Amino acid sequence: MTKAASGWPKGALAPIIAGNIVTRPIPSLRPYAHNARTHSKRQIAQIAESIRRFGFTNPVLMSADGEIIAGHGRVEAAKLLGMTEVPTLVLEHLSAADRRAYVLADNKLALNAGWDQEMLAIELQGLIDLNYEIDVTGFSQAEIDLVLERALESSPVANDSTAAAEGRDDALPAPLLEPVSAMGDLWQLGRHKLICGDARLAGSYTRLLGSERVDLVFTDPPYNVPIDGHVSGLGAVKHREFAFASGEMSTSQFTTFLTESLGSMAACCRDGAIAFVCMDWRHMRELLAAGYAVFSELKNLCVWNKTNGGMGAFYRSKHELVFVWKVGNAPHTNTFGLGEGNLQSRHAGAADLEGSGWVSGRNSDLRVGYRSDRATDFDVRCVGNHELRL
Repeated sequence: MTKAASGWPKGALAPIIAGNIVTRPIPSLRPYAHNARTHSKRQIAQIAESIRRFGFTNPVLMSADGEIIAGHGRVEAAKLLGMTEVPTLVLEHLSAADRRAYVLADNKLALNAGWDQEMLAIELQGLIDLNYEIDVTGFSQAEIDLVLERALESSPVANDSTAAAEGRDDALPAPLLEPVSAMGDLWQLGRHKLICGDARLAGSYTRLLGSERVDLVFTDPPYNVPIDGHVSGLGAVKHREFAFASGEMSTSQFTTFLTESLGSMAACCRDGAIAFVCMDWRHMRELLAAGYAVFSELKNLCVWNKTNGGMGAFYRSKHELVFVWKVGNAPHTNTFGLGEGNLQSRHAGAADLEGSGWVSGRNSDLRVGYRSDRATDFDVRCVGNHELRL
């Protein structure tokens, strides 16, 4: 059978690769000039750590004339590790057109795969139980927390009385008619702390933080709009109004409210901290006035591009805004590379995720007392972009 210029005949199998893996000097390898795949410094470091831990398990694929077909990231990681040679495998059976297509296919086909969320949670938790260096998997701590939280929320016994009978840690008691927490109560939730307090008062943060300084803030203040009629779907779900800023404040009063609360947050931040502040388009004016009064710089504006539009007939809003502010003048933590900080991020909202399994129970939580249906994936990405790497 003769190979066609554009590849193997349709329906025919390309030969099984049986070539020898040959170690070649890195300078002898030539990167493909039109490689569309990009690698950030952070990802190169992750690949390098994987090579250090597991070895160079995947040879660099190359053409007969020394051009890299697949493995550009691995070559850069090898350089980072101080390696001078890498294992290579020559794909002599591919035509120039085949190689051009395979460069794309090698990257895109892997991206088309998905995750079994339940199995992923089991594997990650298993490694955690073994005290394994989980970072080597490529998952950030924020991503791991999200996967495990999803698995817990989708558990069929997560809210079942049998969980309590079995003494499970994830057993959730029935909500009480009267609140238990009182102003000033501080709850220890594993390695996290939660305080019942007034976000405008400096004392709330002193009790929560002690002498610690904050590296990052993600806050979703009230939008000064009534909850009733705005966060109720078609009326089947009813939520309580916020204690403050639920539509009763004037422009100047709401600006003062935001200035006080954001000012107290900024006061407990370290120099160079980043603050993500959510707000709707109707109240950009008030937030900008308050933000410029308490922060040193508006770094940028992120857009949560939701999958479904809100209620209303005139340009139904399908987005929410997240203003990115900086505290002080010291360098801020930035873990994404050039070109990775996409400011428009599409993530589903609570209405889109109902019944999807990994967020089951979210809408039932909303019935207990209103909380914003901010997409957790969006929050995780914002936090992950600036979390400290210890």
